[in-house]
Amino acid sequence: RLPTQVKLDLRLVEADQVTTPDLNALASNAVDGIVFDAFGNPVEYHVLREHPGDAMLALGIQYDRVPAESVIHWFRMDRPGQVRGIPDIMPALPLFAQLRRFTLAVIAAAETAADFAGILYTDAPPGGEADAAEPFEPIELEQRALVTMPGGWKMSQLQAEQPSTTYAEFKREILNEIARCLNMPFNIAAGNSSGYNYASGRLDHQTYYKSLRVEQAHLESVVLDRVLAAWLDEAVLIPELWPEDVGPMLEWPHQWFWDGQEHVDPAKEAVAQATRLASHTTTLAYEYARQGRDWEDALRQRAKELALMRELGLTSAQALPGPMPDREPTNEDDEEEEVTNAAA
Repeated sequence: RLPTQVKLDLRLVEADQVTTPDLNALASNAVDGIVFDAFGNPVEYHVLREHPGDAMLALGIQYDRVPAESVIHWFRMDRPGQVRGIPDIMPALPLFAQLRRFTLAVIAAAETAADFAGILYTDAPPGGEADAAEPFEPIELEQRALVTMPGGWKMSQLQAEQPSTTYAEFKREILNEIARCLNMPFNIAAGNSSGYNYASGRLDHQTYYKSLRVEQAHLESVVLDRVLAAWLDEAVLIPELWPEDVGPMLEWPHQWFWDGQEHVDPAKEAVAQATRLASHTTTLAYEYARQGRDWEDALRQRAKELALMRELGLTSAQALPGPMPDREPTNEDDEEEEVTNAAA
């Protein structure tokens, strides 16, 4: 039950539940979980009532036939005719197993080396002057005890070879390869930017943010617009919620706002933004949308603030914070200029 006037809700379904247990392998108008019409458009989806991994599934496999107009199927189509998707991270799944195996092998090697407190060895030739000792015979040692060695024998601790100097480099390369199928830079995947400088960080994030914008645009057209249309279809049935003079909903322009990305140097970004606005190469709507904000709401709020400042007798200069002290150019400035030239 929903506490809102519009009784519209979404139900998330795992892809494993969209399947047809009694699918005919010779059926030409269906794939596992989806039935199509003669033109290749989805007609209905088959959704299991229980997850395939649930214990209740053993009592019987039952599924519901859900009309296609009631289903939002969001996936990335990589080739013509593809009707079901795969996770973006699927190409990297074997790498997770390799990373786990490598880590466990290194830990096992280090533990094996640590299990030996020491090794007795002799430089004497066979049959020499060293006392006889049984090979591979363990000797129990007490903590902080003074012990004597057999004549001609020496004690040495087993030198651990793992983890080696290439251990961190190998894990870094595996994580980097895993992140590439998501267009994700290494420092985000690893949660570590210690090996980055300003220029390389900006270059990597430009590709990442572009891929996010592409995915957001796809999500808007496939999912969000359909959800909005379904919500409006329900809202028009409530007279007090839907005035008669608002006009048809097809004439309503709308825009989806996403969280913006903060710039690593807000002062430089503010100067660049002012330059773009002064040269008319951008708009307020675009600049505010990059921050995930509505430009009309922002201007109305700013108008309220200015009106209150005039009412209180404050000037714009008094309301602004103090100026930032000038800073000397750093290597990051040169690196940013190199990034700009490389992008151009």
